[in-house]
Amino acid sequence: MIYGTRAVMEAIVAGKEIEKVMIQSGLSNDLIKELIMTARNNNVPVSFVPMEKLKRMSSKNHQGVICLLASISFASLDNLIDRAYSEGREPFFLLLDRITDVRNFGAIARTAECAGLDGIVIAEKGNAPITSDAMKTSAGALNHLPICREKDLKKTLQLLRDNGIRVVACTEKASQNLYEVNLSGPIALIMGSEEDGIADALIRDADELAKIPMRGKIGSLNVSVAAGVAIYEVVRQKLK
Repeated sequence: MIYGTRAVMEAIVAGKEIEKVMIQSGLSNDLIKELIMTARNNNVPVSFVPMEKLKRMSSKNHQGVICLLASISFASLDNLIDRAYSEGREPFFLLLDRITDVRNFGAIARTAECAGLDGIVIAEKGNAPITSDAMKTSAGALNHLPICREKDLKKTLQLLRDNGIRVVACTEKASQNLYEVNLSGPIALIMGSEEDGIADALIRDADELAKIPMRGKIGSLNVSVAAGVAIYEVVRQKLK
């Protein structure tokens, strides 16, 4: 963590990999406004939190500002797409919409790395921070698997389609069974929040919807398990 308004601004300008900047709710002096502008100009997520949360995180003189440094370096989605095609491979990505549990994120990353995905895409806000717990749960996968942080996942879907990549949303709202959907070729899977699944806006923009068949009395799988099922169905079809 980095504490204090000026120290955090210097870290942003220096190009440090930053998970997010937390600012005490209600602060609005000129220096805070400059910090917010600097963060936004550098695509660094900013959240406004109660003073009590900052106090729980640190007893140091944080001046109402705490910056969490990222455990990884984020990758460029454009570059990953170009690299896959230039190496003669069909791109395979996973988009995670508001996965908030760090252990779920780490477990998903472990599966994705084992399956040879080109990267995981997350939004700037609303996701689990990539902490030491996520690194540990991933069994080191996050040291090897590129993670892309995008400002707007709806625009990201369009970028993928513009590059010939089909987007398949894995959701219980689908009418088609996962095993009935053609998952060959360049593809990106979307997995959604533990609470309410994939956002409706992303479901509407997906090229296809697919659901994992459920035979028991419980209506849903843990998202890391569901991701594993979907990822390896793609792998299976690619190996046919």
